[in-house]
Amino acid sequence: MSEALNALLRAVPSIDELLRADDLKSLLADSGHALVAEVLREVVEGARAEVRREGEAARALLNTDALLRETHHRVTALLTPSLKRVFNLTGTVLHTNLGRAPLPAEAIAAMTEVAAGASNLEYELGSGRRGDRDVHVEPWICRLTGAEAATVVNNNAAAVLLVLNTLAKGREVLVSRGELVEIGGAFRIPDVMARAGARMVEVGTTNRTHRADFSNAMGARTAVLMKVHASNYAISGFTAAVPEGELAALAHGAELPFVVDLGSGTLIDLTQFGLPREPTVASTLASGADLVTFSGDKLLGGPQAGIIAGRRSLIARIKRNPLKRALRCDKMTLAALSAVLHLYADPARAVARVPTLRLLTRKADDIKAVAERVAPAMARALGERAVVEVKACHSQIGSGALPVDLLASFALSIHIPGRGGRALEQLARALRARPVPIIGRIADDALLLDLRTLDDEAGFTAQLAHFDWTATP
Repeated sequence: MSEALNALLRAVPSIDELLRADDLKSLLADSGHALVAEVLREVVEGARAEVRREGEAARALLNTDALLRETHHRVTALLTPSLKRVFNLTGTVLHTNLGRAPLPAEAIAAMTEVAAGASNLEYELGSGRRGDRDVHVEPWICRLTGAEAATVVNNNAAAVLLVLNTLAKGREVLVSRGELVEIGGAFRIPDVMARAGARMVEVGTTNRTHRADFSNAMGARTAVLMKVHASNYAISGFTAAVPEGELAALAHGAELPFVVDLGSGTLIDLTQFGLPREPTVASTLASGADLVTFSGDKLLGGPQAGIIAGRRSLIARIKRNPLKRALRCDKMTLAALSAVLHLYADPARAVARVPTLRLLTRKADDIKAVAERVAPAMARALGERAVVEVKACHSQIGSGALPVDLLASFALSIHIPGRGGRALEQLARALRARPVPIIGRIADDALLLDLRTLDDEAGFTAQLAHFDWTATP
């Protein structure tokens, strides 16, 4: 190493000197001495290492102002939450990767209330004794579904796992071959069964399963007959499935429980609001199911949760399973779920107040009006290189709910004439980099921003202010 370079390295102020710099005072006050000092050491050592590798070409990295700017940048980045609100304009209302169901104001208020201090999570105020945390949601689940009892865990996969581990550990579960679904993240029903300690017995074929397939497969080791609602795919054409009532009768004739995994699940008949039919929890229980499992954060429109509803004796067994404690929900989830369930006392009110239901039932003409209002702001932000149009499109419900049914919608269609897909990808990245990221989808040589789920027009257009984007030449 040259003497000049050694002299340059020695000239760098010490960490203590840098920490006394005026430019760091506000950062130290806001972020604390320990973190700022740690990051500053990393910045200085990184700059020194780069100078040793690159020599004079990297001299600017050791400038005091450069070191302080980099420290500011890194500390700010460290303290910026990675989990943030985004604009979901993908066209998928219940998008698993984007947090699924947005919560109603009532649920958010309920979470805030219990998060701020102590609560009667597992405490009976009347007797002064320890209580059961399910009491905060169980009565309303039963009221809305007709179930005798209910319990809640942290998601529907956990609900299925807990049910099978309780009722069928070391024994067999009969399920139609056409219902062996894979849900998000390559998580498969057969894998859940295996982890639950149950042995899966496939009956029937992929497209056709008959009652005789189940009865012929039943034996001394059979513990459960199970039906899995095909919520994230559809088989059409030459098909057959055993009605739930027949499976229930078959199971009960052999004194076995009949379990239905509804996946998404819904508490109200969606057809009355112009949506496709989806079996309700109440109708499934009425058909003879002993237990029904379903999600809290899909069609129900609440927080992430797995709900198990059905026969009191079976729910009692499930609650005694040690896994129940490992899979239980926290106070904020229960508070939010309770608030959402209360809204279902009046289905019309639920559609108006639960964002998922409101967005799913949104009229196409209303969405078009939103698109026409925000399109000029987008056009101004992108300039002359991009063409912004309001175009009809279709939204999907998502998260495994009604997979083949599409909802009429409108989108901002952004086309970049004379450019390839790379320019669209660049634009999509730039929109995702906004303070509140804007996430759409690329299709048909355009970036589509489906506005079915856009509630905050002002917030959306604010993200377009000072938008610095230039298509790659």
